[in-house]
Amino acid sequence: MQIDIIGVPIDLGADRRGVDMGPSAIRYANLHKKLDLLGHTYKDKGNIEVPIQETCEITDPKLKFIDCIIPMGRRIAGAVSTSIQGGRFPLVLGGDHSLSVGSIRGAAKHKKIGVVWVDAHADFNTPETTPSGNIHGMPLAALCGFGDPRLVSLWDEMTPVIDPSKVAVIGARDLDLGEKNNLREAGVMVQSMEQIDRLGMVTALEKAIAHVSRDVEGIYLSFDMDALDPRHAPGVGTPVPGGLTFREAHLACEVIAETGNLIGMDIVEVNPILDIQNQTAIDAVEFIRSAVGSRVWGG
Repeated sequence: MQIDIIGVPIDLGADRRGVDMGPSAIRYANLHKKLDLLGHTYKDKGNIEVPIQETCEITDPKLKFIDCIIPMGRRIAGAVSTSIQGGRFPLVLGGDHSLSVGSIRGAAKHKKIGVVWVDAHADFNTPETTPSGNIHGMPLAALCGFGDPRLVSLWDEMTPVIDPSKVAVIGARDLDLGEKNNLREAGVMVQSMEQIDRLGMVTALEKAIAHVSRDVEGIYLSFDMDALDPRHAPGVGTPVPGGLTFREAHLACEVIAETGNLIGMDIVEVNPILDIQNQTAIDAVEFIRSAVGSRVWGG
């Protein structure tokens, strides 16, 4: 596997500062060495240019920092598109989840894709439903054609970017009321923690993968570290109790990798300021390894 590592040091979409240091924390957690041990070739492309918050303004409290987030989204879309067009695997390190308005757009430019969104939140708010105005709560909605036209299009004609019927959210446990209505209207599959508890992780994943795999050319995984229970991933900005265990998160990446159809991955919301001894970034590297083929036995 040829991997392009692309950092996106953005905290403009989130409430709490520090997640812009996530790409550095993940690299510091021996990412390159762990990829070497798997035998993969990789090129670290460095970081996408992102302005610091102090140079940006909030022109709309329902879409905080949108004027700075849009150009970032376009830059990451171009980088991911170039990676996939070259036959490589884009590994996008965040940074907050607003970056996915660009990364998944770039992945979908040349392929019809399904999306697995592992997250405590569905990120399916719009300006009308958001309680905070934080854009990291809106990227999946925008990708599916819901929300502010600037986010939905990124000044591009390809909208919606993905078919909502080919999206599955895994591990959700904190959904806003308006967001729930948006999800139902769109037809997105949601495998909440309740379904995972009832069905077991493997069955929930198999249902999700079958759902997103119909008539597509690849699967894109967007993995938010707050999907884990805060005991396992303390370094996230929006922790929610009752999340995935360390092994359940590994299993999600393993089962998706086993499809042979994974074409790219985001790993986001690592906030080293809130972390304990870089543990969340260390876990993130382990999940990356599972997604690109590592196994307890034979990998």
